[in-house]
Amino acid sequence: MKLTSLQMATFVAKGYLRFDGVVPEDLNQRLLERFSAIDPSQSRHLGDYYRKAMAERVLPVCDSGVPLADLFQHSPDFQALLDIPAISGAIQSLLGEGPIFDHHFLHVTIPPSERRRMGMPDTAQHYHQDSTIDPAMAFDIQLFYFPQEVTEPMGGTRFLPGSHLRVVSEAAISRYQNIVGQQHVVCPAGTVLIFHKGLWHGGGLNRSDQTRFLYKIRLAPGGSQVRQWNADDLTPADAKQRATFWQDNTAASAIQETLMRPEPWFEFDTGRLELINRVRLWRYLLGDASADVDYWLTRLERPQISEVG
Repeated sequence: MKLTSLQMATFVAKGYLRFDGVVPEDLNQRLLERFSAIDPSQSRHLGDYYRKAMAERVLPVCDSGVPLADLFQHSPDFQALLDIPAISGAIQSLLGEGPIFDHHFLHVTIPPSERRRMGMPDTAQHYHQDSTIDPAMAFDIQLFYFPQEVTEPMGGTRFLPGSHLRVVSEAAISRYQNIVGQQHVVCPAGTVLIFHKGLWHGGGLNRSDQTRFLYKIRLAPGGSQVRQWNADDLTPADAKQRATFWQDNTAASAIQETLMRPEPWFEFDTGRLELINRVRLWRYLLGDASADVDYWLTRLERPQISEVG
């Protein structure tokens, strides 16, 4: 079940896609039972918990750089998660053939009583990118899988839509606490979000009486990312060049509108740079160096006219 062009444009613009309740409940329960095998209440601190969880192989041990197709041959539940049609189709659409495993991790967010026992402060995780300083156009993706229902008090991951193309140095953005337009994950069990590698995010503060689990897996492209989705729905209207500013908005295609829709946190002028970066990423995925939306890149690439005489 490959992505549509509009879904790809949404990923380009916002940096994520969301699939609510896509994982069957029986698989959620099997994975949640596995994730819960080590009880945080029996650990002195989170480092102690993770040491035990790794020793007990709560997650299968996988080497980085392994083809995804070879990764979970002996871990059928993890393979079943990736084989869900909506998920496998999204992975293929975004990464192409032969995706590569980068790493995976089980994030465990404990309730207030456990934080107090461990002497931990009541603070959410800081905003960060997972890709250090990486200006490459080719991108990894990260799957965020929530095996249980996440309520607002459980402090689901917060993230900033549209932040993925602003190059920063990983945790240099940690000084930002709350940004207009940010979202917090509240979702049914079995929800999967797929993030662009650069999307700003951080774990929320768990105020409930339940331990919250998040399984994350990062994947890299093993080949071309050009037109790997179902692009049959692209039409000439999606490539039509409107005027940059004074325009008839009713003439825009859904893809153009999606690519040009600003986020609430965009600054009035410099937010335009985000639009330009979206077009550059859209060009990369289309494999068309002349593709544009609303003339943003074309006007910057006009040939220079030399003075004569």
